[in-house]
Amino acid sequence: MINVFVLHNGRLSQIHIESREDLENTLPIWVDLTDPNEEEREWVKGIYGVTLPGEDEVKDIEASARYYEADNGDLHLRTDFLIDDDSDEKPAVIVTVAFILAREILFSVHAEDLPVFRLVRMRARSRPGSIADYKDVLMDLYATDAEYSADALEGIYQNLEEVSRAVLQKDFSDKDAAAALNAIAREEDLNGRIRRNMMDTRRAVSFLMRGRLLNAEQFEEARQILRDIESLDGHTSFLFDKINFLMDATVGFININQNKVIKIFSVASVAFLPPTLIASIYGMNFKILPELDWSMGYPYALALMFASAVSPLWYFKRRGWLK
Repeated sequence: MINVFVLHNGRLSQIHIESREDLENTLPIWVDLTDPNEEEREWVKGIYGVTLPGEDEVKDIEASARYYEADNGDLHLRTDFLIDDDSDEKPAVIVTVAFILAREILFSVHAEDLPVFRLVRMRARSRPGSIADYKDVLMDLYATDAEYSADALEGIYQNLEEVSRAVLQKDFSDKDAAAALNAIAREEDLNGRIRRNMMDTRRAVSFLMRGRLLNAEQFEEARQILRDIESLDGHTSFLFDKINFLMDATVGFININQNKVIKIFSVASVAFLPPTLIASIYGMNFKILPELDWSMGYPYALALMFASAVSPLWYFKRRGWLK
């Protein structure tokens, strides 16, 4: 799918593209391709002379493959963007986007539609004058990516608060513990992906600043993006500490619940030990036993076993060991 955007009266407007002729008759500042097919790749190459990278090239993590200038002067960047739909069924994912800055046009290639891109398009249509050229589009994407990550962090805060209330409730069962561990693991994964996403955005913005490709206004915007990312790093570190605390607390409550079960078995074994001893004595195969011919011998033995079982239980309860 190919989306083409032109600058019209200070607004970013989308042009509907159905054929190569439609693309040739536009003067775009941003050509966004979502999972492009071979025909769309050929259109871009034939009209603009830009060869779009393949999927394997986009996923390369080496810095020399992620940020470089081609022999023809085209600038190539690879940047990660976060997708978090706040759903338990679908975990957060990181999608790598290939940016190419050529012919005063921003080309972007990615496998999935991204919420950050949708938000930038919506804002650009509603805020005239916010974008002046193709580099403004790129900086707006990075700034919006930082905002999107900040929103995701706020969601983690809220979800961890719910987990905290569940962990600290009076009756915390093993079923509750399993649900808490699942929620904690999910938030830990999202927090890690946000941290990775912000690290990659920092590298991309720093590369643009070092390359002196930005004007004074764009350079200041880039510095603000880096400051925002720095503040988000502090939040992710705090959340990692909170996640570790909740994980330790949950595991601790699981151990307490397990100890309660083990304590019941220990008390039962101690309570039934004296009756077992009495039964063993009167079960000995000796001809001469004092109570063998006694008519009250059997009920006496039963009463003795009952008393020997109840006495330890009464003592444990009085000491508070059965709670």
